[in-house]
Amino acid sequence: MKPAEIRELSDEQLVEKLKEGRAELFNLRFQMATSQLDNTARVKTVKKDIARILTEQRAREIAAEKSAATE
Repeated sequence: MKPAEIRELSDEQLVEKLKEGRAELFNLRFQMATSQLDNTARVKTVKKDIARILTEQRAREIAAEKSAATE
């Protein structure tokens, strides 16, 4: 998922994507432990997507705090 796509999502959609990403990461780690995972690069991709989502959530929190402080 690209950063531009993440920025377009609403807060609720970000939370949902984060839940999905964490669930997928859990399943991928489980598959890796049992030697059933074919594409190990997918783990890295999912972890980066989770980090991007968390970064966008934090950026929105900071922006909200700034706007509340200036008002």
